Amino acid sequence: MARFRPFEDKLLDRIAAAAWVQAERAAGRSVVFANGCFDILHVGHVRYLSAARAEGDALLVAVNSDASTRRLKGAGRPILPQAERARLVASLACVDRVVIFDEDTVESLLSELRPHVHAKGTDYTPENVPERAVMAQLGGRVAIVGDPKDHSTRDLLARLRG
Repeated sequence: MARFRPFEDKLLDRIAAAAWVQAERAAGRSVVFANGCFDILHVGHVRYLSAARAEGDALLVAVNSDASTRRLKGAGRPILPQAERARLVASLACVDRVVIFDEDTVESLLSELRPHVHAKGTDYTPENVPERAVMAQLGGRVAIVGDPKDHSTRDLLARLRG
């Protein structure tokens, strides 16, 4: 019997992600790019990604690799391995494709993929988005989306650890 592997078609490597964005552009569709660690998916993540999807025709989500998450979040993170985090994100209806990346920032990935919109959460402002210059150079825009940053994996883990 074949193993059930939901959402596998949404998971892309960098080369396939670039080709997918190019095909979406050629079809006249606008691509929104969002990113994060998504270590223990919570309602804040879902609201962020849903709002990001509303900024265009298709949503590509970049998930930090295990090594990148560890460098950004510290020892003991991630809780879930990158393949599981990518599959959880891919399971959301608002997400069209997912790619895993190993860098600490998404600047090089944005340059490779060339999305129309880079969506960031409400913990940013248009002025302090680290990738704003890259998006301006690409002719794209930055969108601040989602609800107020009232949810975090760090806070959830602290509550669980009591």
